[in-house]
Amino acid sequence: MQRRISGAVHQGTGRLHVIQDGEVDESTTLLPSYADVERKHKQATGSQCFEARHMLAVMAFLGFFNVYCLRVNLSVALVAMVNVTHKDSSNVSVSTECPDSDTGNSSSRVSTGEFNWDQQMQGNILGAFFYGYIVTQLPGGWLASRFGGKRLFGYGVLCTSVLTLVTPIAARYSVYLLIAVRVLEGIGEGVTFPAMHAMWGSWAPVWERSKLVAFTYAGAQLGTVFSLPISGILCDSDVAGGWPSVFYVFGALGCVWFIAWMLLTHDTPAKHPRISTSERDYIESSVGTQERVPTPWKKIFTSSAVWGLAVAHFSSNWGFYTLLTCLPTYMKNILKFDMTENGILSAIPYAACWAVQNISGFTADYLRSHGYLSTGNTRKLFNTLGTVIPALMLVTVGFVGCDHVLAMVFLTLSVGFVGCTMAGYNVNHLDIAPKFAGILCGITNGLATIPGFVGPAVVGYLTNNNETRHQWQIIFYITGVIYFIGAFSFIVFAKGEEMPWSRASPKESDITVVVPQPPRRESIVSVNGDPPPAYTE
Repeated sequence: MQRRISGAVHQGTGRLHVIQDGEVDESTTLLPSYADVERKHKQATGSQCFEARHMLAVMAFLGFFNVYCLRVNLSVALVAMVNVTHKDSSNVSVSTECPDSDTGNSSSRVSTGEFNWDQQMQGNILGAFFYGYIVTQLPGGWLASRFGGKRLFGYGVLCTSVLTLVTPIAARYSVYLLIAVRVLEGIGEGVTFPAMHAMWGSWAPVWERSKLVAFTYAGAQLGTVFSLPISGILCDSDVAGGWPSVFYVFGALGCVWFIAWMLLTHDTPAKHPRISTSERDYIESSVGTQERVPTPWKKIFTSSAVWGLAVAHFSSNWGFYTLLTCLPTYMKNILKFDMTENGILSAIPYAACWAVQNISGFTADYLRSHGYLSTGNTRKLFNTLGTVIPALMLVTVGFVGCDHVLAMVFLTLSVGFVGCTMAGYNVNHLDIAPKFAGILCGITNGLATIPGFVGPAVVGYLTNNNETRHQWQIIFYITGVIYFIGAFSFIVFAKGEEMPWSRASPKESDITVVVPQPPRRESIVSVNGDPPPAYTE
């Protein structure tokens, strides 16, 4: 039996195609070891610590900081906007199980906001954003892959920022106009994650994917950490009438960021006017130049790796979005924290998530680049940690009663460990199809947006006129089960290597040789004198 091996080398990286009995096996990318790449790159650049891709990471980090400030501020402001003394039903059950955090009795201070919206209407308002958000996921990924993500990401954030500025006017005019504005905000923000994934498909070297992506999207967690307490403080203040100031402040910040983004970032290394030649060569030798490849829609939608990724994305977002939109309500109406305490304490779990997210990104890249784990096993390990632990911690919250300290500890652990998924499913799009990462993100994030409006609706249905600790236990059970389903699906179906349908066809100039015996993997790799690539399985 003979094997024919064809390989093409581009700027230090090769593609190996193994053909046996007329069939092509999955190709293996031959990359230099991580240590060699880093040493040669630092020698060429003079050991520069901050380069063009790092500036992109910082600006994208600040972009997602603004994205989540704009997204979650309503969760806190809504508590101040609603008059909770107004009830539409005489059959109302309000939790008196937990004492007021200030007085030691169950007569918590109540909000006398200007809007008489019941729990179901509040759930509809919180979920409205995601009806628009789901619409632009797949179109956003396709547009980013075709035309670049810079303008798409920038204008998406700008659109949401401007609409945030008019939110108080819309709310006072009509609740339905407020819902419409939130839907439009979702349409604007829907392109952000697919656009950024598409940009990192061009900018992130293989060995730096986890940490660059983790740092970028950690802006979302820090935005949540910043937005929740500041929103609570603004609602309690007299600035611009209290709660309206929340929307004015964060809307203005988003507009300022947009100007900086358009001036400082570029779609690809090749389009960047200030990037060094050595950095550009380093990035392009790792990820390749961006070739125009037809989108293999059928193969994408029939890939088990894509569907395993989609289920994991859905389950993680169910827990994350349910708590993101409803945690302030739980903190106020069940645990009886006041507005300022509510905002500050609601932010603590997301501070933990921000820290875990960054640590997991660096740890995952270390495990991959030093050969301790394959990319596939690394993704599965971190995704399991980021779903199973949060599920167990969240269910435990329902059993700690009114103990504020224990409740906060387990809520913090639950939300914090979700950060591990950033090195799990969240970067896996770049592993299996870097050329189509934006499109894959659009598909999976589109499905994962469903929890954004279904989760708050379920919370509203279960707690409407019956907001008790028991009803919230049911919510925690549902979320825990969905977390476990996502963990199991990702373990079974996820892959760590680039899918065959993501690769360009071998060129005619590829070198072809014939060998009489099938060589071992070690001997193949030793052709370049490099260790096995840690990111393939």
